[in-house]
Amino acid sequence: MLPVENRLRRREDFATAMRRGRRAGRPHLVVHLSGGTDPHSVGEPASPPRAGFVVSKAVGNAVVRNRVLRRLRHLIRDRVAGLPAGSLVVVRALPGAGDAAFDQLARDLDAALERLLGGVRP
Repeated sequence: MLPVENRLRRREDFATAMRRGRRAGRPHLVVHLSGGTDPHSVGEPASPPRAGFVVSKAVGNAVVRNRVLRRLRHLIRDRVAGLPAGSLVVVRALPGAGDAAFDQLARDLDAALERLLGGVRP
């Protein structure tokens, strides 16, 4: 399970990451990353990186969507420590994610994060 401090919950945070952040697409998912630098929080400690997930009905029925969501949560949990402090990450599953194997989702997530972070592996 993803720790509470690393969960993206508010709609505004999802919108910020998806509209203002950078995007990297892979065959089974799209990753949005917003730098998270807040000019209003000068002198305050940086917040931890937070991640959220979007798994629509296009991925499959409820069982398939929940399986994809659990897999993505497990994958991002191991990678959240390598993300910049204060960053917002939204992982959006594409319709093929329901049929993808766990290791394929892991490769897609790693490739997208590597591209967004400029070659630095999380």
